[in-house]
Amino acid sequence: MCFRDIIYSKDENGIVMITLNKPDRLNAMSPYTIYELSQAVDQMKLDNTVKVVILTGAGRAFSSGGDFTPTSMVGVPEEILREIDMTDIAQIKLSLKLWNFDKPVIAAINGLALGAGITMPLIGADLIFIAEDAEIGFIFVKRAITPEFGSTYLVPFLIGFHKAKELFYSGERISAKKAWELGLVNKVLPSDELLDYSKREALRLAKGPSLALSKMKRAMHSQFDEIFPRVLGIENVSVTECTMSQDFIESMMAWREKREPMFKGE
Repeated sequence: MCFRDIIYSKDENGIVMITLNKPDRLNAMSPYTIYELSQAVDQMKLDNTVKVVILTGAGRAFSSGGDFTPTSMVGVPEEILREIDMTDIAQIKLSLKLWNFDKPVIAAINGLALGAGITMPLIGADLIFIAEDAEIGFIFVKRAITPEFGSTYLVPFLIGFHKAKELFYSGERISAKKAWELGLVNKVLPSDELLDYSKREALRLAKGPSLALSKMKRAMHSQFDEIFPRVLGIENVSVTECTMSQDFIESMMAWREKREPMFKGE
């Protein structure tokens, strides 16, 4: 499949590199970007030569989050538009595909990772490496919406309820070092070493016992197989309701006008 919003490549060792490729938009993810990521996962599942996956971003960001701009879907063929489920706002399908993907996935976070830019790798990656000058942020509250990609379960599970609420309620960005201290990422690296290190780790895994790694991942993930569909469904309802609110409209207007939003809880 030919992609527009991502770059998909595979080397001779079976290492797939998926690069979010909208650097002019800081790799913000539109419904079409999510569709392409979903198609990429399907493609990798059918390819027995794929051993390991690296996710990263082009330019100075991993991803600035969701792309809500009207132009984000311009140029998408009509037949694909019919395939994209616009009611799947919390990305249920992609979340479950990533969660059930049985090969190692490394996220190399090379810059800003905001909103979906951090929640997607949290559910989709087994190892998360981050550049020391990168920042992450669960900025949903600033857009008057709720978190997605299963993060309302995963983040409290990883760092505890009260720390998770602090990150969600404030929406503030945190440094790569703070993300590591909280246990959200595996390693902090100089930005010019991030991709090389990720590739070395991917090669080590690619040369490892792939069957055992697959069984290991499935055993750990299977404990949450009943939880995630329920959590994702709840998140989808919440995000959908929020995107129809006056507060969400106000947040988008404030963002475009470069001012602070004035929320009314409506």
